[in-house]
Amino acid sequence: MADKSLRIGVVLSGCGVYDGAEIHEAVCTLLAIAKVGAVAVCYAPDIPQAHVVNHVTGQETGESRNVLVESARIARGKITALSEFSAGDVDALIFPGGFGAAKNLSDFAFKGADCSVNPQVVAAVAAMRAAGKPIGALCIAPAILAKILGQQSVELTIGNDSGTAAALESMGAVHRTTTHGEIVIDRGLKVVTSPCYMLDANLVQIAEGAENTVKALVDLVK
Repeated sequence: MADKSLRIGVVLSGCGVYDGAEIHEAVCTLLAIAKVGAVAVCYAPDIPQAHVVNHVTGQETGESRNVLVESARIARGKITALSEFSAGDVDALIFPGGFGAAKNLSDFAFKGADCSVNPQVVAAVAAMRAAGKPIGALCIAPAILAKILGQQSVELTIGNDSGTAAALESMGAVHRTTTHGEIVIDRGLKVVTSPCYMLDANLVQIAEGAENTVKALVDLVK
């Protein structure tokens, strides 16, 4: 069991797979953090969502929603604006997936390898790297790390989707093919990734990926 004082930051990107954080991945991450005896500290940028999707029809609704406000649904209201993030407040940081990672935290969903990353996300990752603290990412969220850390040839995974893997490699990342529950650890950059719903997965497999990622992050803290 981890020390009770171990704190793991969780960066959310909204609430719902098609326009925000993937809820299963986010909740499984929070559960995995609790199971190792650590404390989850939730963050989200205080920005408008790229768009809002009706999760019944898959169509855009034309509504406007806020990423921080929507993420607070998952965090049960206990969440901090990412603009206030300090690497000194956490021992590790993790990004659950969902389209929010590729639409709100970055614009990878729209621009692929030519994407940009939200400056607050860039700053948080840079702060963790400067402090030598580990970073995790699930599902499509590794695309964010590929953009930020590609020049350092970060080693990561999004599973086995060749198109997405090629986009990540064109940003400088080294992609490793993985299956359910597997993780890739870049020990030099202290980055841990797992494919989760980038594969055709069930909830048990999602939980396994989240748990293995969190456990690896805890090991890298030690």
